[in-house]
Amino acid sequence: MLCGGWRRSRRSPEESRVSAQVAAPLAFPPSPASSDSSTKRPGLRALKKMGLTEDEDVQAMLRGSRLLKIRSRTWHKERLYRLQEDGLSVWFQRRIPRAASKHIFFVQHIEAVREGHQSEGLRRFGGAFAPACCLTIAFKGRRKNLDLAAPTAEEAQRWVRGLAKLRARLDAMSQRERLDHWIHSYLHRADSDQDSKMSFKEIKSLLRMVNVDMNDMYAYRLFKECDHSNNERLEGAEIEAFLRRLLKRPELEEIFHRYSGEDRVLSASELLEFLEDQGEDGATLACAQQFIQTYELNETAKQHELMTLDGFMMYLLSPEGAALNVAHTCVFQDMGQPLAHYFISSSHNTYLTDSQIGGTSSTEAYIRAFAQGCRCVELDCWEGPGGEPVIYHGHTLTSKILFRDVIQAVRDHAFTSSPYPVILSLENHCGLEQQAVMARHLRSILGDMLVTQALDSQNPEELPSPELKGRILVKGKKLPAARSEDGRILSDREEEEEEEEEAEEALEAAEQRRRAKQISPELSALAVYCCATRLRTLDPSPGPPQSCTVGSLSERKARKFTREAGTSFVRHNTQQLTRVYPLGLRMNSANYNPQEMWNSGCQLVALNFQTPGYEMDLNTGRFLINGQCGYVLKPAYLRQLNTTFDPECPGPPRTTLTVQVLTAQQLPKLNAEKPSSIVDPLVRVEIHGVPEDCAQKETDYVLNNGFNPCWEQTLQFQLRAPELVLVRFVVEDYDTTSPNDFVGQSTLPLSSLKQGYRHIHLLSKDGASLSPATLFVHIRIQNS
Repeated sequence: MLCGGWRRSRRSPEESRVSAQVAAPLAFPPSPASSDSSTKRPGLRALKKMGLTEDEDVQAMLRGSRLLKIRSRTWHKERLYRLQEDGLSVWFQRRIPRAASKHIFFVQHIEAVREGHQSEGLRRFGGAFAPACCLTIAFKGRRKNLDLAAPTAEEAQRWVRGLAKLRARLDAMSQRERLDHWIHSYLHRADSDQDSKMSFKEIKSLLRMVNVDMNDMYAYRLFKECDHSNNERLEGAEIEAFLRRLLKRPELEEIFHRYSGEDRVLSASELLEFLEDQGEDGATLACAQQFIQTYELNETAKQHELMTLDGFMMYLLSPEGAALNVAHTCVFQDMGQPLAHYFISSSHNTYLTDSQIGGTSSTEAYIRAFAQGCRCVELDCWEGPGGEPVIYHGHTLTSKILFRDVIQAVRDHAFTSSPYPVILSLENHCGLEQQAVMARHLRSILGDMLVTQALDSQNPEELPSPELKGRILVKGKKLPAARSEDGRILSDREEEEEEEEEAEEALEAAEQRRRAKQISPELSALAVYCCATRLRTLDPSPGPPQSCTVGSLSERKARKFTREAGTSFVRHNTQQLTRVYPLGLRMNSANYNPQEMWNSGCQLVALNFQTPGYEMDLNTGRFLINGQCGYVLKPAYLRQLNTTFDPECPGPPRTTLTVQVLTAQQLPKLNAEKPSSIVDPLVRVEIHGVPEDCAQKETDYVLNNGFNPCWEQTLQFQLRAPELVLVRFVVEDYDTTSPNDFVGQSTLPLSSLKQGYRHIHLLSKDGASLSPATLFVHIRIQNS
């Protein structure tokens, strides 16, 4: 039985009369009636619903283009690229000696499409091709860029414009439209003979494709109920009728009928009752009326301010019906406080696309980090040939890139996703001459973006706020600098080197003795608000606090401070920035748990953005709110100078979180090459916060159903520091003999969770949308 009780409102006679006309809801939106042959083909019908079948650029993409894929100066391979009829995927073919292999990429996985020589690959290897003929498709996650050259500038532009239109239409789709489009694309694939009719065998194939193993007898019964022509084939309206039955949501219907009663429509006042029971702050009758006008599909119902089941589903699948508070998806926090009062999205070894031993260094890694809202990037700077500093992971086999190329990428991409300030964390291993070159490149390339002097002459030692939009701060050593006993400047990471006493680290220390006798005045002058220093102790130094110093320390040292002097560490971080980085022993660029560092108020918790995993899921969840701008205001007790908060001893429970896991919808197949492989999903809810709050609980698994599994199980958690809590919803494929396989996840801050019946939109391992995959839950948050 679902949560909640029966509620009824009084309905006027006029409302009752109209309700009888519109009470039969459509469980699936019907295709527009048309004699156009394109609507008889499921694939083109899906594209037609996007309103783009008549677009010239899209038509050209459907016909396909022969484009050159460029990987190096000599590796140029011709490929046939063709938009599929679903409008959401691009098919391409490559020829090898005895076979032709076919591949697909999805429009929703595209991060950006760049014209001309606007990628590292095309700048290096595209010189033989006119910029007007070139384009780069950059993907979300770890997939490499696709650098392409078209035969003509017009053909390149058709793909640039066409992909832009498809991406814009996809972004504008409601969740219900995405589901509609998704199911029709599978319908097209299941129609093996492409006759626009579905035999029972093809219907069974469709069911396996969408991740459900349905009993043959039950499936055939549904099939026959829709086969009105009785010819063992479904077509047109019969297919739509089958889809309506397949996509029924009994759990939503039960909730809807609980509030609408027997006439099966919601009046505005009944919808308001539902919103109030949901815990919607400030819900009013006007708000309910607006939701009806926005989400109701039946024009007659809309005119009489009534909502059908279809409109109710549209609302619950919309951003306003999701678990994440839609008001928190914009910048809503006070952005006028000092930088030390914010968590700041930060990257470690930003230049790497893979491991820190032999991975590739690339300016594209910086572009991707900025696209994910990162506001603090790292530059490991080393002596390079020809007097030009290079960036790479020293004493390893990682490739090298020019410092100046990275700064150009910063200039061009730092503010594409967020206008708020960026911090360049310099890990400097260069001698005086190349340090001066670094300073010249920073000034000449960044120009007015670069902060070169205190902005408030009256208070030069006070940290600015994030309102310093469009500006770039340099974190580096400042003269006069504290020296060790042998007189050398200490790098940010030597604390770790002294702790580990590894041979490789001793090598680096010896190298620094030779090269880093002092810091160049030119580079020192650029460290205005972020003066790098070693954080040896938390004992306050005499005199006023040095707000413009940034202490760097390894994850190990940060944990030690938290365990041994939690409150002192929190107080330190109320006034000064602290950057935490992974131990150098993480050879595969693995990450640590960032939550441990946020608990103590550390602002710059640097992670390897190129390494997916739960750690990056937490980082994404932490910075999902406040417009994904890369800055999130810390809880009040992490900002108050005389705070008594200790993350190791946070006090008694203050909040109870209850999550009822109800159902899931359209979970992805894990093995698309094996149609008979169906997931056995379970849901785990994880709490990430202070140590005493950390917990996880999971549901039972559902056998052979990734399409519409049902659990109706309740999980409950007691929380002591709810303001710091991240809630991670994970779906896994249960396996009796080996570890469960990951299916999807979503990580949300507890403070931005909405109560009541909510959909949670799932993401892949590398953070891409798995739309239309969702979880349907009921959330209750009680403060004691």
